[in-house]
Amino acid sequence: MAAVNTGNNLLFLIVSAMLGFMAVSGVLGWLNIRGLSVSVHLPDELYAGMKTLVSVRIENRKRFLPSFLITAAVSGIPTSFILLDPRKPQTGSLLLAFEGRGMHSMQPALISSSFPVNFFVRFTVAPVSGSFPVFPAPRASAAPLQGGKPDAGQANASSAKGYEGDLAKISDYRGGESLKLIHWRLSAKHEVFKVKELTATSDDPVVLELDLIPGGTLEERLSYCTYLVNRLVKGGRPVGLKLGERIIAPASTRLHRLKLLGELAVYGKD
Repeated sequence: MAAVNTGNNLLFLIVSAMLGFMAVSGVLGWLNIRGLSVSVHLPDELYAGMKTLVSVRIENRKRFLPSFLITAAVSGIPTSFILLDPRKPQTGSLLLAFEGRGMHSMQPALISSSFPVNFFVRFTVAPVSGSFPVFPAPRASAAPLQGGKPDAGQANASSAKGYEGDLAKISDYRGGESLKLIHWRLSAKHEVFKVKELTATSDDPVVLELDLIPGGTLEERLSYCTYLVNRLVKGGRPVGLKLGERIIAPASTRLHRLKLLGELAVYGKD
């Protein structure tokens, strides 16, 4: 308007240069955020409400043009990349926390950049595929657990009855006891058979029944059960799980522990 009203050619040149500069910067900024793909690598153990380190991998799929000053935000948490060369992926990291147990899916990543001159911040959205389980937050229970100190990873004796521990006491045969537990020498001196009662060891299999775990609510019992599963399996003790009428046989591998935690994560969500 000033150039038209005054008829000053210099103002026309200045306005034209500014508009041309804005147009060129707009095109460069648009090209800068195109052709970018984002993938997120999550650890295999995610607990509700607990922050965990997540890797964000971003790749510039353009054939020739690099990308500058890129910010990728996953679930609202940003990580920045100064220079992305063509066909050379880079990885950043950030801390994420997921609220609530169950199956979750990652929201699309928001890619932004202020390149080239920070006049405007341009945005685009990159989809992030895949769903993943979030386990209940582990919570230590004050209730005693049979089996002594299972997290020690050794066959420590406990006060529970077992078949391979130390001799606890001698009692009368009640039927159903294994023949190897009968104390034959002592039984010969009495009118009834005498059997040996042995203590359990920490590596005896145990089946955790969710309905019997102490806790005021289902979520509390799930948190207590998550803590027990981690504590027992990491101590080398085979652990199984009973969820209603369903029973999962005991085992002590890491994959089995993750399977049990996955069952606790989705329990009652159907």
